[in-house]
Amino acid sequence: MAEVRPERASRVLEDTGADVLMEALGALGCECRIEPQRRARSLRWSGVRHDPCSVAPEVWSTEEQELLLLLLLEPEEFLQGTAQLTQTEGPPCPVPWISPESPAHPHLAVIGLDAHLWSCQPSAQGMQQLQNSEVVQAKEAVSWPDVEEALVLLQLRADLDVLLVASWQELTQHVCAYTKALTQLPSKQCWDSQAFSFCTAGRWAAGQQVARDGSGLRGVWWRQIRQFNRVSPAVADAIVTAFPSPRLLQQALMACSTEQERLGLLADLPVEASKGRQSRRVGPDLSRRICLFLTTTSPDLLLDLGS
Repeated sequence: MAEVRPERASRVLEDTGADVLMEALGALGCECRIEPQRRARSLRWSGVRHDPCSVAPEVWSTEEQELLLLLLLEPEEFLQGTAQLTQTEGPPCPVPWISPESPAHPHLAVIGLDAHLWSCQPSAQGMQQLQNSEVVQAKEAVSWPDVEEALVLLQLRADLDVLLVASWQELTQHVCAYTKALTQLPSKQCWDSQAFSFCTAGRWAAGQQVARDGSGLRGVWWRQIRQFNRVSPAVADAIVTAFPSPRLLQQALMACSTEQERLGLLADLPVEASKGRQSRRVGPDLSRRICLFLTTTSPDLLLDLGS
């Protein structure tokens, strides 16, 4: 069975909110490892195909398959790459932050971008005093429309998703959701690949077939009557014997002159009684239900008043 292990680079732990992520992953029962990564701030999920109880830890690295790579970017780093992507002059800029050697399809996460952009908006007085400042020009270089344009370009050029979160708590929720989904993926794939034998074998699974010459229609009609509540096989036999198809019964109902006659058409049909029991009839209740079933045009009509 596959095992999913989130692995964190050591620089991630230097953030003040990283302890929230650590506690949440520990509560999930995940095995986490802190080790150097190609990207200093990254989370990597790897799957182990063997049972860790029977495989020595020193051979885990040779049995792992990298499943997901999440790169954590500072707002300033993301905005610098955004400015490169949205430049209008020169050839198109390659996607920053992404290494071509990465075996996994990467995803990006930026914490606090919205708050950072708001903090970078100087007041009117500050704008007038620092109009020629390079700092102000750098802060004004990227705006929310530029960020939205960059998100579209990343999706189109590199099929790259960017997760914008406000805090470490929100990032932790997404990381835990990723981890749970990857952990359940092998079992879901196994279930999806297995056929359900009870859907492919047995006469009842295939249903009653009706041929072009009409053979089999009586059996289908009998089964349909049996689907009504409180209908025994003997009652269904009585109705099917009198009206071998639903079309014949419908024609008989339409030929009735009054509504009362139509509702009670089947009421007096005799039902064959078993040995030692008195003979009986279909009865007015079932006659009314079948009549309404074949004649009503209201989809909300309640057929069985006793249900």
